[in-house]
Amino acid sequence: MRVPTLFKFAAAVAALSFAALAPAQNYKPEYKMSLVVGTAFPWGKGGEIWANLVRERTNGRINIKLYPGVSLVQGDQTREFTAIRQGVIDMAIGSTINWSPQVKELNLFSLPFLMPDYAAIDALTQGDVGKHIFTTLDKAGVVPLAWGENGFREITNSKHEIRTPDNLKGLKIRVVGSPLFLDTFTALGANPTQMSWADAQPALASGAVDGQENPMSIFTAAKLQNVGQKYVTMWHYVADPLVFVVNKDVWASWTPADQAIVRQAALDAGKEEIAIARKGLDEPGQPLLKEIAALGVTITELTPAEREAFVKTTRPVFEKWKPQIGAALVDSAEKAIAARKK
Repeated sequence: MRVPTLFKFAAAVAALSFAALAPAQNYKPEYKMSLVVGTAFPWGKGGEIWANLVRERTNGRINIKLYPGVSLVQGDQTREFTAIRQGVIDMAIGSTINWSPQVKELNLFSLPFLMPDYAAIDALTQGDVGKHIFTTLDKAGVVPLAWGENGFREITNSKHEIRTPDNLKGLKIRVVGSPLFLDTFTALGANPTQMSWADAQPALASGAVDGQENPMSIFTAAKLQNVGQKYVTMWHYVADPLVFVVNKDVWASWTPADQAIVRQAALDAGKEEIAIARKGLDEPGQPLLKEIAALGVTITELTPAEREAFVKTTRPVFEKWKPQIGAALVDSAEKAIAARKK
């Protein structure tokens, strides 16, 4: 009687061991992470940090390859979110702007002049508003894990200093494929032109467009002073938080232990990426701006009264979009910003 009992015990142990190992056998040899830009930029660097942390902490069970330039969707930034849901993309660090056509609540961050400083961004992403948006993203079909940051988007151009809304009149400004951006720049009297980032740089170099709006980390990494962008206005009109996400089927294929590792790695990478994105801008003296000015670029910093003129001009756009985003969500965001610790 004892031999069969021992045999059964050994068989049970073997079965349990197989069950524990089975999920790993379903793991892909490589997971595809989509990014808009490469590792020369804070955004791309965040992807590299996340991938490396996951590889190290899972002992190579989860290997991630970066695909910058949204190459998995032929460079079309606005198709990225749908491709994640469909499984064409396994993981991504995505822009709230690029994904806003599919998730209208993400337009919150593109409301003109909602967030005046970094403390305001943090009040949204790290508070109840951020939790609400993560719930919305989950319902929309992805697993959101952490926040990153592309940064405040500043206006640059090749023609002249921009200090008033009138200075924008007639300027051809490259914008991302978002109706809210088109509305904002049309209200300011500019001629907004939608195009991908890959197309934007040669368009700036040739003079097909006069200017663009992007975080200063993008300006420096892309060396936009070399494509005619000699005037920068620091107006903090919108910010672009990033979201670390995983495809739902991929997420479900991992063990709970590996899910926890990937989530914590995203949180750690997000924190580090935000610090990189803000470097030189959120410390006294803003050394990054001094570096850019030394390249022959005119840096314009608006007075509160000058900034208010832009706020007033774009307020009808803010009010038009508020109900589309969700009036309650916008109200919550404004309250969180008003209560922030500066």
